[in-house]
Amino acid sequence: MLESRYEAPLTVQDAVDLLSADSEARVLAGGTDLLVQLRLGRSAPSAFVDIKRIPEMSQLETDGTGLHCGAGVSAAAIFEDENVHSLWPGVAEATDLIGSTQIQGRATWTGNLCNASPAADTVPALAAVGAQVVINGPSGERTVPVESFCTAPGRTVLTTGELVTRFMIPSPAPRTADAYLRLIPRTEMDIAVVGVGVSLTLDANGVVSAARVALGAVAPTVVLADAAAAALIGSSLDDAALEAASSAASHAANPIDDKRGTVEYRKRVAGVLTKRAATIAYERAKERG
Repeated sequence: MLESRYEAPLTVQDAVDLLSADSEARVLAGGTDLLVQLRLGRSAPSAFVDIKRIPEMSQLETDGTGLHCGAGVSAAAIFEDENVHSLWPGVAEATDLIGSTQIQGRATWTGNLCNASPAADTVPALAAVGAQVVINGPSGERTVPVESFCTAPGRTVLTTGELVTRFMIPSPAPRTADAYLRLIPRTEMDIAVVGVGVSLTLDANGVVSAARVALGAVAPTVVLADAAAAALIGSSLDDAALEAASSAASHAANPIDDKRGTVEYRKRVAGVLTKRAATIAYERAKERG
């Protein structure tokens, strides 16, 4: 019979010490992935280190620098936050796609990221807005861009003793907005075939001055489609710019064939969703002018 300890540290340092002393221990943020993996026999942690009793892990606040979200904040709390909705609507859209309402009461951005699924919804949305992950460990604190955190399916940059403690999203520049779209086989409660996050900044004349396009579920890790973003910069999102961005996104995608979609289909969808998400982000950015 599997025997696992349950630990509930009250400080980040205590959590680091527990994880450093036991390489088979796992962080329990929401548990919506970890506990399922345990029941399926895919994971057998020697200890569950519950971070939700660490005060700073449950803090969600917005200040002059941007959003600061503790690793233990639930998806439901994030989605219900007015600042998230108003400043980063695409991130809010992606957060609301994490499982069901019941799951969102426990699930976290941290789990969605650390699970390192290529199809995670919040990862491309967070990457599009330039989110950073703060990591604490035996060597202190370090910060990693969301798009660099996962190194392969199921693998991350975390080393023994390290854990994610918070996310930081920089305040959007004037006339900046984002959007997130995904395609799934069913109407809800499914895994993305393709997911696309787009963030655009406009100048005073409505011309795109900065852009980020992030693709999910089309490669082992999230893809920043720099050529797609470049195709949008300098345009007022005319048809030519959208087509160029679509083509670039399709080219940047490196998907696999599986039962949910072929390589050709996923590449095509990546381009279509890039056009649609860019159009939504552009209209939102204009409203902020």
